[in-house]
Amino acid sequence: MSRIGNRKLVLPTGVTASLEGNTLTIKGAKGSLSLAIHKLVSVEINDTEVVTKAKNDSKEANINVGTMNSLISNMIEGVSTGFSKGLEAVGVGYRFQVSGNKINVSAGFSHPVVVEVPNDLKVEQVSNTEITISGIDKQKVSEFAANIRKIRQPEPYKGKGIRYKGEYVRRKEGKKAAK
Repeated sequence: MSRIGNRKLVLPTGVTASLEGNTLTIKGAKGSLSLAIHKLVSVEINDTEVVTKAKNDSKEANINVGTMNSLISNMIEGVSTGFSKGLEAVGVGYRFQVSGNKINVSAGFSHPVVVEVPNDLKVEQVSNTEITISGIDKQKVSEFAANIRKIRQPEPYKGKGIRYKGEYVRRKEGKKAAK
């Protein structure tokens, strides 16, 4: 059985969990998130902890116990502290400009790329070349950051492009001069 599925998730102070039918709702200081529980997984809510168990001993049930446990853990962390991802633009003329719910990305194209920010995410401009994306849903924050990074991924020769904060870009050596 999955060891991740066996762990007990402790609810921090100010976070509540409720199970209505097949839907688990977790509410906290930052907001609330809901999750549809898989049919082979049962969820028990005690006073300060949430426990996931498989309904039978099938392989699919064991796989989904660990998945549900991780998703619930991310929901608890999201409504209590939130998630954030940093992006940085590396290259001459590469920059971000945040205005309202739109991001203008200048990434070496002949035109700036305009990206609209979803309602449940918050984008903060740290500098011309750095932004921070934050929200309570880990999947939405990561997916939005990946979509912005996809506009111009870092290339291996000069390292230019949009990368995650602290990401290491493996550099290649260029062509050698002929002798």
